[in-house]
Amino acid sequence: MRLPFGLLVASVAAGVLSAATALLAMTAASLQFGLVMLLALLGHVLLGRGARRVRWAVAAGIGLLAVVAAMRLLWHQEQAVEVGWAAYGPAAAEASIVGPWRDSIDRQRLAALGLALGVVCLAAGVLALPARGRRRGVATAVLALLLLAWFGLDSSREFVDYPLPDLLATVWPALLAALVTMGALALSGWRADRRWLLPVGLFLLSLATADVYSNLAGLWSGWWDTVNPGQDAILQLGMRVGTSAKDSLEVSSAVERATALAGAGLTAVGALRSSRETPTPSA
Repeated sequence: MRLPFGLLVASVAAGVLSAATALLAMTAASLQFGLVMLLALLGHVLLGRGARRVRWAVAAGIGLLAVVAAMRLLWHQEQAVEVGWAAYGPAAAEASIVGPWRDSIDRQRLAALGLALGVVCLAAGVLALPARGRRRGVATAVLALLLLAWFGLDSSREFVDYPLPDLLATVWPALLAALVTMGALALSGWRADRRWLLPVGLFLLSLATADVYSNLAGLWSGWWDTVNPGQDAILQLGMRVGTSAKDSLEVSSAVERATALAGAGLTAVGALRSSRETPTPSA
């Protein structure tokens, strides 16, 4: 077995294990397997055959995604296990909740920025591919426009009651990642490999980046409601919320993890395949 192919097999196996452990609510193990999957995929890209410009751009993108995965794993290991009652009254209770909440938002923004830089590199790799059939390009362009319309309508409806400048100041890295990925999806049809791995990967990656935006915006909106309660709001700080999932299946987390990892893997492999294939005349 050649080393690049062996790394690809290892990447697929680690990705499957990451999704499976996320399904079983084993967050730390899922993050570890996800990091292994991206590192193995990075090795496959660096050692695989393909146009130099495409290979290095894709490798940079996967490398940045691996850095983000490592950051998330480190933050998870540092996360406090217990959230108890605050001991010094309402003011201290508010500080004990709002402060870590704000720190979590800042960390997620940093991760979203790394994600945005990663997908920019992947998009550069897509643009470096040779142009192909026009009909396939129209299909992916229409799909990207539909996805963008759904993303815009869903975002505007969910966060219409919040101050837009403050929201954008927080979520712009995740928003940039989603828009860049959808743009790359729109262009991928003209540059797709024969098996359409590249468009499928970018479609899944578009869903993953949209989910990152939604999670970050939801985290910020919850923080905003806490520090800016309405006049009729009754805010109780220090209440412990049970989030144990030891006896349940985390289906949504597993789907999110599988979508993100599969999107990254198919995009990388599809870009390498497309760079090796001979362009066909435009239809």
